[in-house]
Amino acid sequence: MTGSSAAGNAETVDRELTRRFLLDHPWEAARAIEQMNISAAGAALAAQTAPALAPVFGFMVPGTAAAVLSELPEELAGEILADLPPGQSVRILAQLSDGDLEARFESLDPAIARELRELMSYPPDSAGRLMDARITPYRGTMTAGEALDVLRAKRMKTARSLYLIDDDNVLTGRVLLQDLATADPDTLLSDLEQPVLATTTAISTQQEVSELLDRHRMVDLPVIDLDGQLLGVVAHASLMQAVQEDATVDIQTMVGASKDERALSSAMFAVKKRMPWLQINLLTAFAAAAVVGLFESTIAKYTALAVLLPVVAGQSGNAGAQALAVTMRGLALREITVRQWFAVTRKEVQVGLVNGLGIAVSCGIGVYFWSGSLGLVLVIAVSMVLAMVAAGFAGAVVPIMLRRLGQDPATSSSIILTTVTDIAGFFSFLGIATLLSSIL
Repeated sequence: MTGSSAAGNAETVDRELTRRFLLDHPWEAARAIEQMNISAAGAALAAQTAPALAPVFGFMVPGTAAAVLSELPEELAGEILADLPPGQSVRILAQLSDGDLEARFESLDPAIARELRELMSYPPDSAGRLMDARITPYRGTMTAGEALDVLRAKRMKTARSLYLIDDDNVLTGRVLLQDLATADPDTLLSDLEQPVLATTTAISTQQEVSELLDRHRMVDLPVIDLDGQLLGVVAHASLMQAVQEDATVDIQTMVGASKDERALSSAMFAVKKRMPWLQINLLTAFAAAAVVGLFESTIAKYTALAVLLPVVAGQSGNAGAQALAVTMRGLALREITVRQWFAVTRKEVQVGLVNGLGIAVSCGIGVYFWSGSLGLVLVIAVSMVLAMVAAGFAGAVVPIMLRRLGQDPATSSSIILTTVTDIAGFFSFLGIATLLSSIL
């Protein structure tokens, strides 16, 4: 037997022995690979088949699995991802950068890539969108010194806790960074382990994440899947940034400005985004003006009505804005749903009635001292009550109606509300003045 053929036979035997070890002991193989140099592990596994490697990748820490996968031939890596259960493939792919992820999708079978894309897409304002998926979990058998070496290598400056997983990669606990830093280097992470106070799922809402962080006073919240395996971590800072962005978006969209516009956006971009809503607002203003035009003769006869028109419109507008803000907050915090529209509307109408009566008394006293006309006092008092009741009704109904239609309740709701309150205020004031013109 020649030297080359002997070497070839030895290589074949080594490859077959490695294959048997991978197939018979995937868990032990995964632990061994986690301790190896990534490039060396890739070179050792490159000659194996996907059926032999897929079970091993399922037991590996997702970060290590993703790194080793990138060292394998593209075709073999694609076959491994196709053989793995979709949930495990997603956990590995989540460790990749956007560019590497897109390249990996391109190398996969289109049907498999489509399935994995769908699994990796999370609803807007969900924990899946907020989480950092490239968080490395740790084994309890690691020492504090080894964990610190990993942290230094990965430069995880935002880490506040290390999350521990068991042999099945299920989240079991956490180690606080300050405990890790002060521990003896030979201390096992399992000896520093503390319970995880709360977890969430990838489809949990931003509000649910916020409530859990506040309730348990946590700086980060682990996100797990249905198997209890760690998908990522939502940091408190990321959540606060998302909340601030949402708040500023709501402020802009309520008044018809685009959520894409920034303070230093170009003038033409701002004009393009704002002009359509300004044109709509102009139409609604003409609608309110048309209501005033219906009572032109009454205003011409009693000029004091023109002076008091802004008072009625202003008060009803403020009352409507209050009802709108409370209702929108209830929808955002999930305190109420669309199905509770009647209860919310009834409450706001009651508030409008009581507030209207209180404001009517104050306004009536002021109008009497100004004009000395009891008839004018009666007109503005009754119209004030009706206008504020209508404002409360509109403030509750507008956001609920938008939500029911599948729209964001913050979208230009103030423009719609202003139209309703102006028309209701003008019509009630001038209509009652016309009906009671004999006592003015």
